[in-house]
Amino acid sequence: MNDSSSSGTRPFWLKLWFWIFMLVLIVTTTTSFGAIIALFAPVEPEFLQLLKFYTSDALWRKRLPYRISRPINIVVMGIDQVPEVAPDSPDVFEGRSDTLLLVNANPYNNTLNLLSIPRDTQVLIPKVGFAKINEANVYGGPELVESVLEKTLGNIDIHRYVRISNEAFRELVEQLGGVEVFVTQPMSYIDKTQGLTIDLKAGWQTLNGEQAEQFARFRDEVYGDIGRVQRQQILLQALQKRVTNLGVLPRLPHIIRVMQKYVDTNLSFAEILALVNFGLDLEPEDMRMVMLPGRPSSNDESWSSYWIIDQEGRDRVIEQYFDDKVALNPIEVYGISPVESKIAIQNASSDSQASNKIAQYLREKGFSNVYVVADWPEQEPLTQVIVQTGYLESAEVVKNALGFGNIEAASIGEIGSDFTIRLGEDAVNKINQLEGSSALSR
Repeated sequence: MNDSSSSGTRPFWLKLWFWIFMLVLIVTTTTSFGAIIALFAPVEPEFLQLLKFYTSDALWRKRLPYRISRPINIVVMGIDQVPEVAPDSPDVFEGRSDTLLLVNANPYNNTLNLLSIPRDTQVLIPKVGFAKINEANVYGGPELVESVLEKTLGNIDIHRYVRISNEAFRELVEQLGGVEVFVTQPMSYIDKTQGLTIDLKAGWQTLNGEQAEQFARFRDEVYGDIGRVQRQQILLQALQKRVTNLGVLPRLPHIIRVMQKYVDTNLSFAEILALVNFGLDLEPEDMRMVMLPGRPSSNDESWSSYWIIDQEGRDRVIEQYFDDKVALNPIEVYGISPVESKIAIQNASSDSQASNKIAQYLREKGFSNVYVVADWPEQEPLTQVIVQTGYLESAEVVKNALGFGNIEAASIGEIGSDFTIRLGEDAVNKINQLEGSSALSR
């Protein structure tokens, strides 16, 4: 660990968004590791004083005396409720992993990468056989989860683990005063395994802890576990917005104390401080999310529903997002040609014909596999180019061809697409310009 340099001149609360955000994420069953996760274990109490020190506006230029010198991979597990186990028992961490993420903090290119791994992913568990990845923690704890994932993902190295108990998510959302989420459809479902009745109306609303858990756990009949993964990423983004609220900062020491009992990790105290330091230099766009490529199993393949990994897609995602040699040996740029890329156009603007017009425009640009999907139920101000399957470099090609929009590195678009272009109000101006210049047929 080495001393780090000055943090620059940005406002303190913006500089600090990452590790506050990670505090939130680590204690949810839907998201990723926390840069201050060691606080939740019985570690050095001095950190609470350190936290107060770093939330002082007068001292925001000071930096933590640690840094990470190489990429680190951390597996994060949100654990299902274990029947008949007391909430304060260590056995609360021995259940199935309802949520599983691989998180990569990479100081070489200054990015935080999150890989969502569907709980139904088919894996080979030693002495058990083929099973779902969510069962590995039950059979052998975090060590077995790490071992199975390392082999499943192409012999990568996983360095640390974090496990979060079932009660964490509700408690944290309550501590934050709720979280604002757009619920895309009415959600009605009974989760018998967790004793949870899901009943949410559509539209924007501030969800309390129980409602946020309902949103995270809801499974529809069409997309099942994959739709749940998408909602987890949507919730992650909503939590990011919540923790940048200045009102959260003074409450962090109290929130930390409350959440201690919900987390189990083998991250050391020094490693946590190094991750905090890493986070101080991150911007929101430095966080990239992707889902493990694959497909649902067919009835002919298995009596149980599995997520079957796309081996080629897996290798591409792992090399692009999790290869620790990426800065030393630049990898081949992965991309897909306009003919191969599946581009879904989704209207979230006030122009009812925007999707058809933009689809026509892209086809004229040479993108032949463009199709229109159902409108997004809420109008958006800005267009998003959603990188559904992780092709970051190709997303730039799509955006440049489109001529507007922001790239969103998250798997929250139309399932089955390579990219989802969610058209906002800025698309209306673009369409008017194109029609005015005859670049787009009326």
